[in-house]
Amino acid sequence: MGVVQAKIQTVEDIYQLVWTAVANRRPIEAVYDRRPRLFCPHRLGRNKEGQLRVLCYQYGGDSESGLEPAGSPANWRCIALEKLRNVKLGEDPWRTAPNHSRPASCVVEADVDAEDHSGHDPQNGQ
Repeated sequence: MGVVQAKIQTVEDIYQLVWTAVANRRPIEAVYDRRPRLFCPHRLGRNKEGQLRVLCYQYGGDSESGLEPAGSPANWRCIALEKLRNVKLGEDPWRTAPNHSRPASCVVEADVDAEDHSGHDPQNGQ
């Protein structure tokens, strides 16, 4: 009776969590390439091949290439959505850096962009 069934996250589940994180400027905690990572996702959509991608600013966790000091434009990451595991919304402050447009090839067709959701959406009555 004490066995807890772990919920397997589908790509759709992960998409919804990341979409929520972008729209509300919330960080996400996830495992990517078997490494724990802390990201602030800025743009969610598809690359020119039509694959789901997330443009993220990584501020913590592990990285194969290593992390630069906070605020460095070198910490931008282009993440393949289907490679994310154990995704959850984080409570840390939102982080970003200059050169948001530099990796524009990551997401050419955005479904949601944090720049469009600055916290006050007149269309949403907020």
